Amino acid sequence: MLKYNVRGENIEVTQAIRDYVEKKVGKIEKYFKDVPDAQAHVNLKTYSDKTAKVEVTVPLPYIVLRAEETSPDLYGSIDLVVSKLERQMRKYKTKVNRKNRRSQGVDAPQPTNPDLWADLDLDNEEETTEDEIGAAIVRTKRLSLKPMDAEEAILQMDMLGHNFFVFEDADTNGASIVYKRKDGKYGLIETD
Repeated sequence: MLKYNVRGENIEVTQAIRDYVEKKVGKIEKYFKDVPDAQAHVNLKTYSDKTAKVEVTVPLPYIVLRAEETSPDLYGSIDLVVSKLERQMRKYKTKVNRKNRRSQGVDAPQPTNPDLWADLDLDNEEETTEDEIGAAIVRTKRLSLKPMDAEEAILQMDMLGHNFFVFEDADTNGASIVYKRKDGKYGLIETD
């Protein structure tokens, strides 16, 4: 069962808003099996131009779900974010099922194995440091690299909405990076 961490920026999170978030985001629980103590981080923001932004992050042992949406209506933004999360889960399940069908009879690791997915540490340290050329590092993220193949890394990257993803290659045990190219295709950088 999901636990909710609902925060508001420029908005007071009322019980009605909290109940609506829990009811709507709770819909994605049907895609999980035996997820102990999963936590949904929900950030609600309102802006001076009367728009509302909703960000939802659900870190799981095998995948990190993340979606954000902005619209003129807070409740509409919540609905749109939940739709995005459901699409992500359907896409993930479809890819996992295809991979399982392809690898039947082959002694290959299954993508639903928690050890094959990288978990991002959501307790990011934010600080600003400057190097000799004046470039400022404004955010530091720590992650643990877990073995997976490039296809699984691309899926994780797309679900997070990032342009690149660092992972440990299951075949070579070396760090690798997948990235989205300007032409919409993917690239892979392998290390020695």
